[in-house]
Amino acid sequence: MIDLNEIYKSVLEADRAAVVICDLDHSIIYMNPTAIRRYDKWGGAALLGKSLLDCHNEKSCEMIIKVVDWFRADARHNIVYTSHNQKENKDVYMVALRDDSGNLIGYYEKHEYRNPETMKMYDLEDDGK
Repeated sequence: MIDLNEIYKSVLEADRAAVVICDLDHSIIYMNPTAIRRYDKWGGAALLGKSLLDCHNEKSCEMIIKVVDWFRADARHNIVYTSHNQKENKDVYMVALRDDSGNLIGYYEKHEYRNPETMKMYDLEDDGK
């Protein structure tokens, strides 16, 4: 029998974009390896269990709280565009996480990079890295 939790974790762990998942108290409950590396200068894995709100300025905290309240207001409220990072050419979103009944259980930040892929299509050569 396939363990879906292991499958989901594997998908997140393989993602090249940072994934930080928070509960409804804004505690960081998961960071994929990319996020741990990306936020290393702010503590990396030591951020687990800390409040996401401690990592942002006052205006950002206000917006995070506002978005989570919007997620709570309606089960159809599930994704919000929050910023564009021109330096990295990516869009950033906050995404609601819901249980099978549609109840809000947390949220995460989603990064979508806009740069064209540089790896060769179907390049299966093992370069030893």
